[in-house]
Amino acid sequence: MLTNLQKTQLSEPPLPQSPEKASPTKVLRLNKFPLRTVLIIPFIIPILASTGLVGWLSFRNAQKAIDDLAKQLNSEISSRIEQQVLAYLNKPYDVLQTTYAGVQSGNLNLDEFDGLRRYFWQVVQSELANYPSFGNEQGEFVGVERLENGTFQLKIRTNATAPERETYELDDEGNPKKFLKSSKYDPRERPWYKAAKQAGKSSSSPIFPAFSRQNTSLEVASVKPIYDSKGQLLGVLCMNITLVRITQFIEKLYISPNGQSFIIERSGDLVASSTIPQPFKVIGQENDRKIERIPADKSSNATLKATAQHLLERFGNFKAINGSKQLKAQINGAWHYIQVLPIQDGRGIDWLAVVVVPENDFMARINANTHTTILLCLLTFAGGTVIIILTASSVTRPILKLTKASKEIAAGNLDKRVDITNFIEIKEIDTLENSFNSMAWQLKESFETLEDKVKERTAELASANDEIITLNKRLKEDNLRMGAELDIVRQMQQMILPNASELEIEGLDIAAYMEAADEVGGDYYDVLNTDGVVTLGIGDVTGHGLESGILMLMAQTAVRTLNEIRELDPVLFLDVINRTLYKNVQRMNSEKSLTLAILNYSEGQVSISGQHEETIIVRNGGQVERIDTMDLGFPIALDDDIAEFISHISMELHPGDGIVLYTDGIPEAKDINKKQYGVEAMCEVISQNWHLSAEEIKQAVIDDLRRYIGTQKVFDDITLLVVKRTKLGVEEKLQAQAATLV
Repeated sequence: MLTNLQKTQLSEPPLPQSPEKASPTKVLRLNKFPLRTVLIIPFIIPILASTGLVGWLSFRNAQKAIDDLAKQLNSEISSRIEQQVLAYLNKPYDVLQTTYAGVQSGNLNLDEFDGLRRYFWQVVQSELANYPSFGNEQGEFVGVERLENGTFQLKIRTNATAPERETYELDDEGNPKKFLKSSKYDPRERPWYKAAKQAGKSSSSPIFPAFSRQNTSLEVASVKPIYDSKGQLLGVLCMNITLVRITQFIEKLYISPNGQSFIIERSGDLVASSTIPQPFKVIGQENDRKIERIPADKSSNATLKATAQHLLERFGNFKAINGSKQLKAQINGAWHYIQVLPIQDGRGIDWLAVVVVPENDFMARINANTHTTILLCLLTFAGGTVIIILTASSVTRPILKLTKASKEIAAGNLDKRVDITNFIEIKEIDTLENSFNSMAWQLKESFETLEDKVKERTAELASANDEIITLNKRLKEDNLRMGAELDIVRQMQQMILPNASELEIEGLDIAAYMEAADEVGGDYYDVLNTDGVVTLGIGDVTGHGLESGILMLMAQTAVRTLNEIRELDPVLFLDVINRTLYKNVQRMNSEKSLTLAILNYSEGQVSISGQHEETIIVRNGGQVERIDTMDLGFPIALDDDIAEFISHISMELHPGDGIVLYTDGIPEAKDINKKQYGVEAMCEVISQNWHLSAEEIKQAVIDDLRRYIGTQKVFDDITLLVVKRTKLGVEEKLQAQAATLV
């Protein structure tokens, strides 16, 4: 239907205005730009953006490649440190196991110190250990040590020398040749002996100082306690190795110009460092020396100290570092790559290898490439800008001439022509010049005959306007008629629904609700009480509107007719309805169909037939049973013969039990987020409110549905039928009384 504004526009066509009269109504627009600017800026911006983006991506890709390279390098270096350290620590452990095997087999007698001396000399001679030794529970001790100058010393303590331990220089065959000194020594007080005694098995000792060498050093030992057949400790086998070689290894290991590595214990004390030759302090004089370990976070090396502090801040303590870790942190104002890798031998060694590499060791070349990239981008931008300006000038100059000529023509000078000369001959500009001159000539000619054409066109528009007015009146009448027809159908639908008195059936509490989504709905429900049999019908026609409403009326009439003739066979009942509606739908040339369920109730027994939504059976107390009707029928009016698809089921309803029927407008209603309400939510509300009346149960479901969908539009018809059995029927009362008499 046309609006009044449209009618006015059609009935009063505007007359053409002269330029002088039209000019005052022009809308003035702000932010107008010259053509040169419009042509240059859109080209300069992409060039600037692309060159900048290329430069930035080049820098970022290079930086990422450096990150990957640095992490890979750190990982390889830390792995090499781990392999080297574990290999170094495993050598004395292997010798220890071999020695223990000799003791077990009887080839080595722990009571014969002379035999142990010869065996230990062979071990040291083959460089399998720096200092193999044995100490027993009586305080006796024997060991052979290789010194830094390549000589060998025997160190022995027996009951005869106690509490002194004597030191002898050995000859080339491992025999004592010169007494050197004696000093107080008790192996039972040494860290390696205590560690073995405490562990009770092969293990690694804590790091301990060694003062017997020319230079004080840190050592660690692989130890093995020896027990007799009764489990009594006899002594401890020990294979000492110095940590100097680990320091020497990581000092020689090249990482980068300023990269470094170090090893720490979980306590934070340094074990070895590539930058600190002696990772400990010696306190005291020659005969009263002590070693003070250096914590990594208090080291004199600034990078090592800052790295340790960062790890403590990141993990809380060194014991919390599990597995390999790759980090990037600012140390002393510069970015560094940090790799942390635990070194564990499974026997007590639990250290951390740390590799630190400054980012600047990799970025020098990247920075040079970045400067070159920026310079090339600037040159590209400058060259592109010059080319764009020259190109834009060759386009804008002739357009400016055309603009000036068009203004003169608009002012009334219809004899104006343009003659464009340009240092770059552009084919389109030349075509535009010819077209403009031709247009000016045609405009002059058209203007001379415009008045006659306007009069002729005005007459045509007036005639067309009369026809449109007539058409508008006719459309209005048709709309009124169709609205009245739809209103009649809607009223008929409402009129044939069961009234309040029809829902008052003895022994049953019934409440019903139906709301159409359009003027005419496609939902159907009915409650018929004939000869003590209550027939409940519920259906849903596809879609909604006039056709759906008419098909609903047909279904109601057919159900009512079959009910009046007392047709109780569910197969025949639905088959007759289907054939009747199918033929009418074919006559209407419609594709509509409907789902339909018929329930017959009498004296506590109910039968269900027909395909529709689930039938909800609610037991006294609120327990819900959902009956699937898919196998009980077939959509009505979809096929001419559905008898073979129709079936029915029967069940008993006790006082307090009931039935809830509904159409898909309830479970498929959606909230503002397009989420459906669902059958489960409806069943939950029914169960919680089943102790109330049917009317209150119905209202609780509708209220909950309204709250769920909120302001969202209802897109489908909503129908709900609640039937609740309240007491025994007549026949059931008689049966109960007869049972009582018996």
